[in-house]
Amino acid sequence: MAESTKTTKSTTSAKSASSKGSKTTRRQNAEKGFTASTELAANLQIVLVDLLELALQGKQAHWNVVGRNFRDMHRQLDEIIADARAFSDTVAERMRALHAVPDGRSDTIASTTTLPEFPAGEVSTADTVDLITARLETTVATMRRVHDAVDEEDPTSADILHAVIERLEQFAWMVSAENRTPAKR
Repeated sequence: MAESTKTTKSTTSAKSASSKGSKTTRRQNAEKGFTASTELAANLQIVLVDLLELALQGKQAHWNVVGRNFRDMHRQLDEIIADARAFSDTVAERMRALHAVPDGRSDTIASTTTLPEFPAGEVSTADTVDLITARLETTVATMRRVHDAVDEEDPTSADILHAVIERLEQFAWMVSAENRTPAKR
């Protein structure tokens, strides 16, 4: 009987505390955390789409590249694809953490990407270098374009963009070096 009275008191006390808003559970905090504005969600969606498209176009290039240094280009494309996929997952999961809904459907990607269409058929390694470099730079430009607005609302999401930009710019430098000639001294 004393146990029953104790349970009733603690239940009544908990109801009283929650009705006064004095204490919430961990689960409630997770569900009521920071929520992305429409603008933040839209900016992260733009980044997500370009990262997904970069991975898709990278795969298209990977399957169809031919010519000198094929093996190196083929393997380097694998690295770019893997990172673009991982980055897209990070961005999409960040969106979900902010209660935004990512849209990675193929029709959404095709209709909203800022990346130009990748050519069909076989593509020489030299042309692939230029095409992939341009797509890396376009993806970075998208992130730089939305960065300040993202940073203003959510510095944590901006930190994700920083890491992605750093890696994609490194890839652009490494890929483009394949077609460069040394600068004259």
